[in-house]
Amino acid sequence: MSTSAMTPSLAASSDASPARGLTLANVLYEKRGAIAYVTVNRPKVLNALNLPTWLDLRTAFEAAQDDAEVRGVILTGAGDKAFIAGADISALAQATAIDAERSSRLGQQVLDLIENLGKPVVAAINGFALGGGCETAMACTIRIAVEPAKFGQPEVKLGLIPGGGGTQRLPRLIGKGRALQLILSGGTISAQEAHRIGLVNEVVAASGLIPRAEAILNEIAINAPLAVKFALEATNRGMEISQSEGLALEASYFGLCAGTEDKKEGTSAFLEKRAPQFHGR
Repeated sequence: MSTSAMTPSLAASSDASPARGLTLANVLYEKRGAIAYVTVNRPKVLNALNLPTWLDLRTAFEAAQDDAEVRGVILTGAGDKAFIAGADISALAQATAIDAERSSRLGQQVLDLIENLGKPVVAAINGFALGGGCETAMACTIRIAVEPAKFGQPEVKLGLIPGGGGTQRLPRLIGKGRALQLILSGGTISAQEAHRIGLVNEVVAASGLIPRAEAILNEIAINAPLAVKFALEATNRGMEISQSEGLALEASYFGLCAGTEDKKEGTSAFLEKRAPQFHGR
């Protein structure tokens, strides 16, 4: 996390510039202020995922994770039709069983990186989020979508099952019954239905998609960076263990936070009725 004081606004258009030395074939990476913008850039194939794209996503998110100035990430797709429409079917059609398992594990590893980045990631879903696209969105911290967006896990229609975490994250987000209905039918749902069942946090107008994602990250940015990081870790890890184990984990992170300079600053600022100046330490 950043060790320098942050202003309430993360986005700063005056210093917009690509990350130095980071040129990727299928993904755009740009940093403006303390927000990293990651864009899957294959609009001609609706931003479909293939091996090079997975590798580019991994590189982009590793860059965001390693950059102390980055406090949050917005992930979206190029164009106005698709966030990520799924896997590259032409490549998948030629995959052997061994190839498919390796591809699945790579995708899972990249999405684990996104989910456990230690910094909030907002999925700005600007169109189709199907198959691997829906799975990618689910790995993000928060999901906002435009009205025309569509969601689904259509893998069974291809003789497959979700391979990027769909069978695991979807039930955790919306419940087993609803998840199985989507997975087994291979059907799609609207953005409003995705919002109703808890798959997305908000539905917004297309013109407000990125500004709303920025506003969410700005709202998070006024808080202590280490507290945000530990809250993410406690929640993510707690979902995988029993509640009693999760409570013990929570207490451990609570103790870690209590030993930070940011906790001292936060409590002092509250008592002194002033805005805190957090430094991420």
